[in-house]
Amino acid sequence: MNQTKGNKYLFPLILVTSLFFFWGFVHNLDPILIPHLRKAFLLNDLESSLVDSSVFIAYFVMALPAGFIMRKYGYKSGIIIGLLLFGTGSILFVPAANTLQYVFFLGALFIIACGLTFLETAANPYVTVLGPPETATQRINFSQSFNGLAAYIAPTYIGKMILSGKELTAAQQQAMSPEQLNAYLSNEAASVKAPYLILGIIIFIVAVIFLFTKLPDIKHEEEEETGLASFSGAFKSIKLRWGILAQFFYVGAQVCVGSFFIKMSTHAAGLSEASSTTYLGFFGLAFMLGRFFGTFLMRYVNPRKLLIIYAVICSILTVIAIFATGMVVVYTLIGIAFFMSIMFPTIFSIGIEGLGHNTKIGSSLIVMAIVGGAALPPILGLISDATQNIQYGYLVPLICFIVILIFGINNRNTEKNGQPKLSVNP
Repeated sequence: MNQTKGNKYLFPLILVTSLFFFWGFVHNLDPILIPHLRKAFLLNDLESSLVDSSVFIAYFVMALPAGFIMRKYGYKSGIIIGLLLFGTGSILFVPAANTLQYVFFLGALFIIACGLTFLETAANPYVTVLGPPETATQRINFSQSFNGLAAYIAPTYIGKMILSGKELTAAQQQAMSPEQLNAYLSNEAASVKAPYLILGIIIFIVAVIFLFTKLPDIKHEEEEETGLASFSGAFKSIKLRWGILAQFFYVGAQVCVGSFFIKMSTHAAGLSEASSTTYLGFFGLAFMLGRFFGTFLMRYVNPRKLLIIYAVICSILTVIAIFATGMVVVYTLIGIAFFMSIMFPTIFSIGIEGLGHNTKIGSSLIVMAIVGGAALPPILGLISDATQNIQYGYLVPLICFIVILIFGINNRNTEKNGQPKLSVNP
């Protein structure tokens, strides 16, 4: 790439990379929302896992419409639509808290996630082509590192604004009058209003910036010439088929591990809610550092090989988390965050390798696989409720990491770069 093109790519890359931070920020409030809403609505683990389900089912529902809109109107239009939905859903937390209806919170989260679907469908492939093909995996891991930065900031600084630290036992709840209990639940529900209102306003401002910023539109030369993009053509790629499967299980693993971190910390290590939130911040920090370190290692280690190594390590750590006790469990979960950090962008990059004019379709299908974050946490919740032991539920992410390991082993031919030929139209 010459210097002129490099300069042309720089600001769009910075602007699009900011999206990784924003969706990472809101996603990493979900592990705070789960224990928070569990208290506010007196939920069990299965019911509280519906927070994740309402978020990640949106990816399945909206991924194809998002891909269609971007194929027809371009990445920029998709990003703006995504930001508008994101901001709207965030602001809807205010009336949801006022009504004290759990289903309204789930609805607001669904709208946010619809917006995130547009953003992720656009931003992930956009970053891979804003630069040389041979550094695409490094570039997407670097951008996703800001997702990790948000994973540290959200629980560390915003989590304490949402979680009150008031933990009532069943006996204390029964001793309260209906009026006292209602006041307690109302206060718990209301604490989300200010953080999400501010977030919504910021997202609308970002949407305006994108609206008035000229971005290059990335197109495949083959698509310009023939327009032969199709689902059947995309599905001919074995990398894509395996990528969809691996991404389903990866997202399920990430959501299971992160969303029930606080429950694991209080159950296995006896930590308070406030202390667990602090360690959740370290969990996010480990995720961020893992992304930066993994991106660095990819200069010297093939991404597929690194994925295999990290999948093995995550599997071992998950076994420890299931059977250990005390702070070992907490530290083990933080270790899992570090080693699973590169998995999403690496699976994504391998999955869309060589798709050419089918890249946008392939991107949409892999984003649809994020529905794993909706399907697998309820299974963890069911196991936890049935056994009365949240640690046994972590058999679910263990199986997920084993599937990712198989994905890495089955994609040996990614040693050679198979990026499609691309052109840039301003």
